[in-house]
Amino acid sequence: MNQGKLIILSAPSGAGKTTVMRRIVETFPQLEFSVSATSRPPRGTEQNGVEYYFVTERQFLDDVAAGKFIEWEEVYGGTHYGTLRSEVERIWVSGRVIIFDVDVKGGVKLKSIFGRSALSIFIMPPSVATLRERLTGRGTDSPEAIERRVAKAEQEMRYAPQFDLTVVNDDLDVAVACIEEAIRRFLEI
Repeated sequence: MNQGKLIILSAPSGAGKTTVMRRIVETFPQLEFSVSATSRPPRGTEQNGVEYYFVTERQFLDDVAAGKFIEWEEVYGGTHYGTLRSEVERIWVSGRVIIFDVDVKGGVKLKSIFGRSALSIFIMPPSVATLRERLTGRGTDSPEAIERRVAKAEQEMRYAPQFDLTVVNDDLDVAVACIEEAIRRFLEI
């Protein structure tokens, strides 16, 4: 694989990583979002090939066995997420820099694989209470699913020290500005 640079954004669900990622991509035209694969069904208005490649659990596990993933995780019981080799190669062949929006364990794994070629950024929610409010405000999950996500987030926040940079997302504009500066330094622009 012809290796270029990549940016990894990770956060507990509801901390704002997708919102941050969209703003970052608007600022840096050389970045391209790596679409992950997942075995979960689409939420809300999500579209196949845009937010994720939605596949069945069987297809996901067949692709794991075939070596199609750089990394993958079972994030929730029976729900898998992973980074496709083909997606990374496609972006690097185009000469662009990859930006990932991945779960915390996926972010740690990508950083361990790509080392200094990767800038890993952990987006921290301001508090667990704020995280719960954001997840509830989405209107895409049941109260039980929200509580599972909150419990998982409390565990995931312990991974923050394994990232190159941790940014608390209590003010979106400030968080984005901090991340943009780190990316400028990393890309040397």
